[in-house]
Amino acid sequence: MSGSELLIIFGTETGNTEALADDAKSFAKNFDLDGKVVDMDDITVEELSDSKLLLICVSTWGEGDQPTNAEDLYEAVCDADEGAMDGVNFAVLALGDTDYEFFCESGKEWDVLIEKKGGTRVNDRIDCDVDYEDDDECEEWIKTTLEKFSNL
Repeated sequence: MSGSELLIIFGTETGNTEALADDAKSFAKNFDLDGKVVDMDDITVEELSDSKLLLICVSTWGEGDQPTNAEDLYEAVCDADEGAMDGVNFAVLALGDTDYEFFCESGKEWDVLIEKKGGTRVNDRIDCDVDYEDDDECEEWIKTTLEKFSNL
C-alpha cells in the first residue's frame, strides 16, 4: 500500500459514477492515497464505518431516487446506529440531470446521512450535471478532495 487507504464507493444506473470513481482512483496515486473502488451493492455498513477516508460517487435516478445498486446500502446506513460513521472522513460527488426536479437528490441524501451518522465532511458536496465531462469543475473537485484526504 502506497499511502492511506481511500474507499471509493459508487451508485449508478448507467455507469457514469463508476467511471468517475475509477478516475478518482487513478488520481489518488498522485496524493499518496491507495484508492479502492467498490460497487455499493458489494459493501456493508460495517465496512463503510471502518473506512477512515470515504469518497461517495452517486447518481440520481428518475425522480430523485437512489440508483438500484445503492438502495440496499442506503437503507442499511439509515437503519444504522447513531455514531455508526464516527471517524469516517467523507466527501460526496453527486451526478444528476438538471432537467429533473430533484437534481442530484441521491447525493444530497448521502451527504446528509453520513454526517448525521457521525461522519466528518472533508469537502463540500459537488453536484455535477450529465455533461460533467465537458466541465473541468468535476475533475478539479476530485483533485481538491483527494488533496484534503491526503492531509488528514
